Amino acid sequence: MAADLHGVVMYEIADLFDLTQTEHAALFEGCQYPWEVLKKLGDYCRSRPNQGQHHKALGTVYIGENVQIGEGTILEPGVTILGPAIIGRNCVLRHNAYLRENCVIGDNCTVGNACEVKNSLFFNKASAPHFNYVGDCVLGYHAHLGAGAALSNLKLDGGNVWVEGDNGVPLDTGLRKFGSLLGDDTDIGCNAVLNPGSIIGRNSMVYPNLSWRGYLPANMIAKHKARPEVVVRRPRGVV
Repeated sequence: MAADLHGVVMYEIADLFDLTQTEHAALFEGCQYPWEVLKKLGDYCRSRPNQGQHHKALGTVYIGENVQIGEGTILEPGVTILGPAIIGRNCVLRHNAYLRENCVIGDNCTVGNACEVKNSLFFNKASAPHFNYVGDCVLGYHAHLGAGAALSNLKLDGGNVWVEGDNGVPLDTGLRKFGSLLGDDTDIGCNAVLNPGSIIGRNSMVYPNLSWRGYLPANMIAKHKARPEVVVRRPRGVV
């Protein structure tokens, strides 16, 4: 699909992601839409030749079956990796990071304190550093989540996630669980919530505390429309 600001959306893989910034570009082979990669993560993790675990653990951690970890990666105390998972080189998994099934993490990535990641792909230098939930997502090269940002992956009615197609025609992704696609160099502000099926174009930004749903084109900023009310502070009991 092409891209502009007049009802045409951009869901081409190359429009969102630089495939040279991941060792796992083969995941996208045969995919028409970038979210289709989410269905392939589990089999990919299990089928890849196991390169072993070359991390440094700074305390007690739990590592499940079929987990690969690259050289220079640091696991802080309390890290849990259920597996299967592939974790790249020179990453930092901070205190109590929780990686559930089917996680593919690139090089130089950060998964922070009390963050939960499930069935997701991180390109190189992607970062979820503080109290984040990342479910069924792709984070592009150098994508960053502010503290407390949550990428929700399940609709309240439990049905399939739909996205906006060309000229406003709804498009069924075929996925019951689908969080967000964050293009390269995106930035999601603190405590923002991205609703299921959100797609954020390259170099775009979502402001803190915003609840976002849908497609945000490249090089855009999603802001709050209303400003907070400011009043004079008076002692209690004074009208």
